[in-house]
Amino acid sequence: MVHQNLLLVLILFFFIALLYLWSERLKISYPILLVLGGLIISLIPAVPNISIDPDIIFLIFLPPLLFEAAWTTSWKDFWARKESIFSMGFGLVFSTSLVIAYLSVAIIPGFTLALGFLLGGIISPPDAVAASSVLKGLEMPRRGMTILEGESLVNDAASLTVFRFATIAVLTGHFTLKEAVVEFAVLAFMGTAIGLVVGHLIYLVLRYWARSSRITAPIILMAPYLMYVTAEKFHWSGVLAVVSGGLYLSFHAKDFLNYQTRLQNREIWLMLVFLLNAFVFILIGLELPTIVDGLDTYSLREAIGYGLVISITAIMVRIILVYLTTFLPRMLSRNVRNRENSPGWGLTFVMGWAGMRGVVSLAAALTIPLSTQQGSAFPHRNLILFITFIVILVTLVFQGLTLPIVLRLFQVREVEEDLSVEQQMEMIRLHLARRSVDYMKEHYHSEIRNYGSVKRMMEQLQRTIAFADPAQDDRDSARALKKKIMIELVAMQRACLHAIDDENKFDEDVIRDAEHNLDLEESRLKK
Repeated sequence: MVHQNLLLVLILFFFIALLYLWSERLKISYPILLVLGGLIISLIPAVPNISIDPDIIFLIFLPPLLFEAAWTTSWKDFWARKESIFSMGFGLVFSTSLVIAYLSVAIIPGFTLALGFLLGGIISPPDAVAASSVLKGLEMPRRGMTILEGESLVNDAASLTVFRFATIAVLTGHFTLKEAVVEFAVLAFMGTAIGLVVGHLIYLVLRYWARSSRITAPIILMAPYLMYVTAEKFHWSGVLAVVSGGLYLSFHAKDFLNYQTRLQNREIWLMLVFLLNAFVFILIGLELPTIVDGLDTYSLREAIGYGLVISITAIMVRIILVYLTTFLPRMLSRNVRNRENSPGWGLTFVMGWAGMRGVVSLAAALTIPLSTQQGSAFPHRNLILFITFIVILVTLVFQGLTLPIVLRLFQVREVEEDLSVEQQMEMIRLHLARRSVDYMKEHYHSEIRNYGSVKRMMEQLQRTIAFADPAQDDRDSARALKKKIMIELVAMQRACLHAIDDENKFDEDVIRDAEHNLDLEESRLKK
């Protein structure tokens, strides 16, 4: 058990943290090194097997991972691309599950169709965290990123639903398509409703009662568990409850988050997602030796072969289906062609290639029950876990490392006529600065003339307007130069601040607040 090997777990967490630091130096997506770290852990001799109750894994890991994906999703962008997102989110999951189910039955002796759908439901959803971290800093069109992130939110819900029904079918030996469709409709509708109701109640508490950032962050952390457990209590879809409730709270976040809680919440969730990712890969690494020993009649070579065939199939199926869901509606509907520009063959291939599997698939696999209702061991559980790990290893490492190359090879460019992110940011700064100047002229006209500090504040705003004005020449080169200089100035100011701290002339709290302001400025400049 975990509590009996706490020191080992802490050491492994430290090892994973070092891998994260290494990933930043090498500019490699950290989930890639996490899966390699899990593999390295499995090869360490005499490492004890640590296991957790599958039900506990589902409860601990999946709600916050789903909620974080919903929280960081832009509802406006999500809704603008809803056709592509839903067609890929649901279509790819069900199609991939179907193909993997029949393929696994064909190549794996003793595999049933229910087990095939179970495996398909596990490995069908790609991981948006992996894709986003790989594409960070690269010129990936916003349209592609919006669809990838929105698709991940939808396909997590769809795949876990397939997983749920397939697990029930294996445990009970009973499955009727008509009953499953009706039950799915009820589960989905009621789960979504529960998520919205719980989300609205939490929204009321956060907006009208919670006034401190110290309590707002814990309430938001509890939110996915409240949604999930409430829905599951009534045997409805806790997954869809978390997704719908998370989207609702994210949409209304501006009503109850101030600058402190926004900064705090962002850092907490970044840390939590990393820790959850790390723990899941540590867990699979510790369990891999036992999983390999428990492959029953299958040799390690056969299991690796099954995993590679299924991995290649999953990659190919996704690429084909991404092309179909992208171009088939354009071929059949003039409205679609008139409404949006064609994404092009290059961007479509990149979105297909970005289908890396990750922590949600691994966490789902670890939640497979240990035994059936009759008390016998769950059939082929270790083989399914092993194949899942192989699929994640292949897609994360192979596709993750080659995705930047593919992006450059196809020379993908923004296909929308909208302004770039940099242009939009510059226009917002210009608008805010102009409104600030108008406000000061209206409310502090005399103070501007009488007080030098207020006058200098006004002049700074006017210089900001002059720099951001589209009429200025060489704006791009000037912006880059200004950004470089400001980053250097922040570094210089931080060094000066540390020197001041060494003199012990100022309170430590004051020094920390000043450094926090520099951190915020550096974060803004390096976005």
